[in-house]
Amino acid sequence: MASEKQNKAIDLSHHLSDLSRRRQVSPLKGLAKYMGNPNLIALAGGMPHPSYFPFADVSASALVPDSFSLHPAQPEEESSLSWVWKLFGASTRKEKTTAITIPKYASDPMNDINLAVALQYGTAQGILPLQKFLQEFSSKIYQPGYEDFTTLVHTGNTDGWARIVLTLCNPGEMILTEEWTYPSALATCQPYGISPVPIAMDSEGMRADDLYKTLAEWDESARGAPRPHVLYTVPVGQNPSGATMGLKRKQEIYDVCVKFDVIIGEDDPYYFLQQGAYKPKSDRGSVTVKSSEEAYLHGLSPSYLKCDYQGRVIRLDTFSKYVAPGSRLGWFTCSPQIAERLERQGETTAQAPCGFGQSIVAQLLTTWKHEGYVRWLHGLAIEYQSRRDYFIDSLMEEFHVMQSVSNKSIWAGLDVYECSVKPTTMTEKASYKKIFTFTPPSSGMFLWLEMHFDSHPSFREGDEETLEMQLWTKIAEAGVLVAPGWFFAATDEINDAGKGHFRMSFSNAEFPTMKKAVKIFAQVVKEFYNEH
Repeated sequence: MASEKQNKAIDLSHHLSDLSRRRQVSPLKGLAKYMGNPNLIALAGGMPHPSYFPFADVSASALVPDSFSLHPAQPEEESSLSWVWKLFGASTRKEKTTAITIPKYASDPMNDINLAVALQYGTAQGILPLQKFLQEFSSKIYQPGYEDFTTLVHTGNTDGWARIVLTLCNPGEMILTEEWTYPSALATCQPYGISPVPIAMDSEGMRADDLYKTLAEWDESARGAPRPHVLYTVPVGQNPSGATMGLKRKQEIYDVCVKFDVIIGEDDPYYFLQQGAYKPKSDRGSVTVKSSEEAYLHGLSPSYLKCDYQGRVIRLDTFSKYVAPGSRLGWFTCSPQIAERLERQGETTAQAPCGFGQSIVAQLLTTWKHEGYVRWLHGLAIEYQSRRDYFIDSLMEEFHVMQSVSNKSIWAGLDVYECSVKPTTMTEKASYKKIFTFTPPSSGMFLWLEMHFDSHPSFREGDEETLEMQLWTKIAEAGVLVAPGWFFAATDEINDAGKGHFRMSFSNAEFPTMKKAVKIFAQVVKEFYNEH
């Protein structure tokens, strides 16, 4: 844990990949350090004159930070109006907005957002007003345990993770990750010959004891690779399980990483969508809402940065889940040493995130200010809580559900819901044979179902993958698309005899459409398990 007197980040340059070590400052980008001089006459770069940019200004009507209520919605009372419709103005209710305008020119061009700078060739650090906001935000919210942390923009967490891989890993190395994880993170590594090492999970995500065992017992000759020195994790709204990791577990994993000299890539796109425990519909009245932004922030599980006193955490944040995926904008929070290497990579690839996206998001944030953005995030968390609850409520209506406490490692100690086919007529005999099991996610956008294919009448050991794809195909052909579980397996060696998995999202569909999807899913599942 961070000491009272914070130190600077330690030297972790031995983790850099061979490729990263060879990167030099891009010659033309290296001139940017002189651009802060207001009296400079710049003739070195091939920059278009801003008067030739065909935009006099860019304006938008932005929603106000308190657009969403802090009290869970009652979807049944909202007819067919969805969260998405409300967000984009299709609701019959008048939305409160504030006008934001980005001019082409500004009296203080380096500190005031303007198109002449934002639409010009820029640095990989991003425009200055955005840099300042992100540095302050990370300091206030994540409270890193060392004093010289820094922030650096990127074009979304997928890009950010790709930069981390190329900066830290050489071909033939391996990375540590949860046994079920984000597929694109693995796909980023695969072309470079970088393989995942799955770490067992429980109700909080990655297990510290299995991480320690894996690293302590590492046999380089048997594994064919040196001991991994990079860990990838989604600790909040874990994708796909929906688990949320508490500070104690993060501290345990961080301590293991210190002992074995591992750098942590903290991919945290769902951090502000922490929703708390699911309450059945009958108990919903007892749900309490953290009404103040201070209480909301205090209730969030802290970032790994809170534990980080050495600068070995590279945190990935994104605006994709909170502003818009199309903004293609996010940021790293990490040590200045690692940020410098990530910057060198960025300046020769994307150069910088899109100037339109940077300027609009920066203008929105500086208009809302820190407190306004936190209020917006708080409202979104409540909206997603309502969506999660409605989706699970819909499942409860379609299946016979038994509640119990799990002893399965990935959900150990949590309330789980065991679902079986509900009889559709008075004469139909109920078997109550388990069809699937789930535990409500405490964060994020997804529900992770464990399918009991050993309950299928034609099941034979080894049929799990075949039955998963057969059922997935039937569901898709019926008009509902879910993600098959094998997408998320870190390796093919994960053995879950008799089981399969589906990941279902509650983030985008309208409420009536969600209910329709669940009805279709229930009908297809019932027919599938009645096959002989």
